[in-house]
Amino acid sequence: MSWLFKLRGDVPKKWRWILELSGIGLILCVWFFLTSGMDPIMMPSVLPHPMKVLTAFGELYQENNLIQNMFKSIGFNLAGYVKAMLFTLPLGFLIGLYPLFKGMYQRTIDAVRFVPLAATTGLFIVWFGIGTPMKVNFLAFGILIFLLPVVVQRINEVKGVYLKTVYTIGATDWQTIKSVYIPSVMSRLIDDVRVMTAISWTYIVVAEGIGSEGGLGAMIFRVGQRQGRVDKTFAVLLLIILIGIIQDRIFVRLDKELFPHKYQIKEQYSRGLKRPSLWDSIFDFGFKTLTWVGLAMYLVLALNEIFNFIGVKVLDYLFGDTCWVVHVILIGIILYKGRKAISKHADSITQNKLNKSESVS
Repeated sequence: MSWLFKLRGDVPKKWRWILELSGIGLILCVWFFLTSGMDPIMMPSVLPHPMKVLTAFGELYQENNLIQNMFKSIGFNLAGYVKAMLFTLPLGFLIGLYPLFKGMYQRTIDAVRFVPLAATTGLFIVWFGIGTPMKVNFLAFGILIFLLPVVVQRINEVKGVYLKTVYTIGATDWQTIKSVYIPSVMSRLIDDVRVMTAISWTYIVVAEGIGSEGGLGAMIFRVGQRQGRVDKTFAVLLLIILIGIIQDRIFVRLDKELFPHKYQIKEQYSRGLKRPSLWDSIFDFGFKTLTWVGLAMYLVLALNEIFNFIGVKVLDYLFGDTCWVVHVILIGIILYKGRKAISKHADSITQNKLNKSESVS
C-alpha cells in the first residue's frame, strides 16, 4: 500500500472506483453529520440536509419546470460553444500560422484575456437585447477570449519532425496545414475544450439571470434569492455538476473516436496495443447502441418539427431559440457516421478484391 503516498504515483485500476466511492462517501458522511439532529451544527438556511436536497428535485420538477430549464441551459451551452469554435479556429490558425496576423493581433488577444466577463454583460445587453442572442453571444465571447490564445499555443507546439517530414516530400502549404497542423492541433485542443466546459457553466449562470428565457441559472436566482430556498439551490447546483460530468465523458468518448492514437499505453507499447477489458467492451457496445438509438430518436423528432404528428414540437419546446444548434450537431454526427460507414464498406470491397487477386495468382 506504499503507492498511496508515493509522489505523483498512479492509482491502480482496481483501486480507482474504491477510492472514488470512498471520497464521495466521506463527503456525504460529513454533510449528514453537520446537518442532522434537532440542533444541527449547520443551520438549514446555510446548509440543507441531503435528504431535503433530494426531495427538492421533485419540487423543482413540479413547480419550476426543471426539465425544460435544464435543456434550455444545455442549448445555451452548446450554441455558445459552436459559435465560439466557428470564430476561434479560423482566427487562431490565421494568427498562429501567418506572421502578418501574428504581428497584428498576438498581443491584442493576450490582453483581452484580462477583461472581466461579468462586467461586459451590460455591453451585450446594449448590443443584443436581453433575449437568447445576448446569452449565446456572451457565452461565445467568454469561450473565445480564453480558447483563442490556446489555439495559437497549440500551433506553436506542433513538433518540427512532422513539418520536416512533409516538407521533405514536397508538401504545399495547404497540404501541410491539412495533414499536420489541423490533426495535431485538434487532437490536443479537445482537452482544452473539456476544461472550458466547466468554466462555461459559470458564464451561463451569469447570463441566464438576465431576462426571462429560463434556464438553470435563472432557476438559481429565482429559488435562491427570491424564495430563499437553499435546498432547491443546492439541487440545481448538483444537477449542473451531473450535466458537466456527462459532458466530460462525452468529450472523452469523442476524443477516443476521433484521435485513437492518443490512447496507446506507453508502458505496454513494446508488448503491443492494450487489450480492452470486459467492462471496456460492454461500455463501448452500450455507447454505440445509445448513439444509434439517440440518432434514430432525433430523426423522428426532427420530422415532428416539420409535420407535428406528435402534437407537440418537442425539440422546440425543450431548446427554444437554441434548437438550431441541436440540428447542427446531430446532423454533423449523422454525416460523420455515414462517411465512416461508407469508407469502411469501400475498404472491405478493396480488401476482398485483393484477396481474390492473390488467390488467383
